[in-house]
Amino acid sequence: MHTPLVAVVAFNQISPFHLAVPCAVFGDTHPDSPRFQLRVCGAEPGPLRTTAGFDVAVMHDLSTLAHADTIIIPSWRNPDERAPEPLLAALVAAQRRGAQVVGLCLGAYVLAQAGLLEGHRATTHWAFADDFAARFPEVLLDADVLYVEEDNLITSAGTAAGIDCCLHLIRQRHGAESASLIARRLVVPPHRQGGQAQFVEQPISYTARGSRLAELIDAVRASLHVPHTLDTMATQVMMSRRTFTRQFRQTTGISAGEWLLNERLALSQRLLEGSDQPIERIAELAGFGTASSLRSLFKRAFGVTPSAWRQSFKG
Repeated sequence: MHTPLVAVVAFNQISPFHLAVPCAVFGDTHPDSPRFQLRVCGAEPGPLRTTAGFDVAVMHDLSTLAHADTIIIPSWRNPDERAPEPLLAALVAAQRRGAQVVGLCLGAYVLAQAGLLEGHRATTHWAFADDFAARFPEVLLDADVLYVEEDNLITSAGTAAGIDCCLHLIRQRHGAESASLIARRLVVPPHRQGGQAQFVEQPISYTARGSRLAELIDAVRASLHVPHTLDTMATQVMMSRRTFTRQFRQTTGISAGEWLLNERLALSQRLLEGSDQPIERIAELAGFGTASSLRSLFKRAFGVTPSAWRQSFKG
């Protein structure tokens, strides 16, 4: 079986965080994680100096891009600076042979400099949206999303949105369950709904075992087909509606209603990918009640219908 090769491009003055994001996601060595060949490639001769003051010794060069399945530009050091021509040429050649090319955060500038984004939707860090739009008017910039995929070209918003984008790539290749497992180990949501303005105050705690709230979360996850409400959940933990609402948000960073919807959407993803159940039955099992309700909420969250999701991801 072919093990996909993921090439991450590093350069002088790279942010350690931006470099670490794709490495953490695609370099996860847990036995349950999907397998990738991860190669960090230098866009310039090494060692490469990071913005944190330490150097990175890179073992691979741009020749790796010629046979990579996915190429990730994790950011770029300066929007005013054109990326090295050998890197731009390698990206063009890779895209022409069908490789997936990804620009995280300011990495979108590099893809645009290579001419790959002309006529395509793309995004980048919101603080640079106006500058990006002025430099690359031929790109259809959407500054209100966490990431955009079009024609095997993917760009993401700033900083932490790179995690969302990389988890999307995992979900795309290996399904929602694999993405959720990696997200849990990173202690981040497997899928964030909304745009760049959204932020997560505190992800769901998987370590606060033994508390009534943690036991409730486990119980609700195991019974998503049941019509849970704010009042029934508050009653189960013997709290008032107001106290439960406050403590749930403090624990998870989101409201009980948002959390419940996210869990039901995640279950519907798993059922669509891993079973042959009809949409009507999946709607019942995930607690949506009707197929029309599932279709409406699923498309609002993911931009596609459940049937289209199943066609794209099943197997």
